[in-house]
Amino acid sequence: MRVTDRLTLVTVVMGMLYLCYFGMREPLVQTQVLPYLRQLVAGGVKVNILTFEPELRRRWTPEQLDAERRRLAAEGIRWFCLPYHKSPSLPATLYDIAAGARFIARLVRREQIKVLHARSHVPMAMALLVRRLTRCQLVFDIRGLMAEEYADAGIWGESSPQFRAVKRLERAGIRRADHLIVLTERMRDWLVERRLKDAGQIEVVPCCVDFVRFPAVLPGEAAPVGNRFEVVYAGSVVGLYLLEEMGRFFLAMRAERSDAFLRVLTASPLAETAAALRRVGVRDEDFAVAFAAPADIPRYLRQARLGVSFRKATFSQIAASPTKVPEYLAAGLPVVCNAGIGDMDELITREQVGVVVSGFSPETLAAAAAQAVSLYGDPDLRARCARVARQYFDLHSVGGAGYRNVYRQLLGTT
Repeated sequence: MRVTDRLTLVTVVMGMLYLCYFGMREPLVQTQVLPYLRQLVAGGVKVNILTFEPELRRRWTPEQLDAERRRLAAEGIRWFCLPYHKSPSLPATLYDIAAGARFIARLVRREQIKVLHARSHVPMAMALLVRRLTRCQLVFDIRGLMAEEYADAGIWGESSPQFRAVKRLERAGIRRADHLIVLTERMRDWLVERRLKDAGQIEVVPCCVDFVRFPAVLPGEAAPVGNRFEVVYAGSVVGLYLLEEMGRFFLAMRAERSDAFLRVLTASPLAETAAALRRVGVRDEDFAVAFAAPADIPRYLRQARLGVSFRKATFSQIAASPTKVPEYLAAGLPVVCNAGIGDMDELITREQVGVVVSGFSPETLAAAAAQAVSLYGDPDLRARCARVARQYFDLHSVGGAGYRNVYRQLLGTT
């Protein structure tokens, strides 16, 4: 960014408030929120963040809260927090929306905040309420089609009050927001085709990778030396993710490579995860299931040969950008994923960094396994995967640039 760009932002933007309905210690906040906010700070934006902390008084001492605020302040981020209420679900969420909106309105006046940046739907409900009382501009950071995702996971029915309420909120947020951020080009195109928003008001920013966390993959770098051909899956195994189908794909890999080994890194219940793999015939000696902290994920990925990600390819997935895919690529791993998930089909096929599975029949999985093994005939494979990750998912040149572009455009409307 040029110095003049930074000075323009500093001069015009008094401050923004990022609204996040997660706790500060959540891995998602540490890897997919704070890194982007640091990019805005680097662009000269005065950044504030409001989080909602589960069991605030039990999990945080006053000294810990103060220390975390000082640490973030040193990075140019001012942190505010409110307690998160879990149950009963609907009344608790409505209470948080009302309490959040009240707190935000006071903060906007006191801190001269000009932009409310809502990460997903619940924060957008707060922002819309505050918009009635202030002249703040709104950024709706759409992390997915929430109502459809809950329906796809079997949590809500499409005729349920919750589904209809979230869709009304979503439409209001899209209509009233000054700018949208979406994760995929497919989602942007869908919004434009239905005339829900002008293309110029939509920024595509996929889930990105901070390459500081990943050691460089050198040209011609060979696959890890080890006794087994390791296939890795990192992430949740519930909801939309298809663990049993990934287990069946691994069995197809075993038919191609007798030394294949499956490693699942997840925060989901470990015993249930292992049981699901056993149900489809994966032997105990051929897999391991464990929790891994976000800081340890790159190390595990570098030890593997292949990353896998299968999830339900429903309509809601036009908006999906699974974080695990760019992380696999950044570690030099080719990816096996199923079709219909965000922009991944075209990217993986075009850049020759993996295999896209069109279905889950035994024949389709066997063909995908054979193709995945054959990828390692290319000595440049791992370096190419890392180059593609940097080109399309780099936190600084892609994610940070996209976020700063949103604020640069907002400044043109003040």
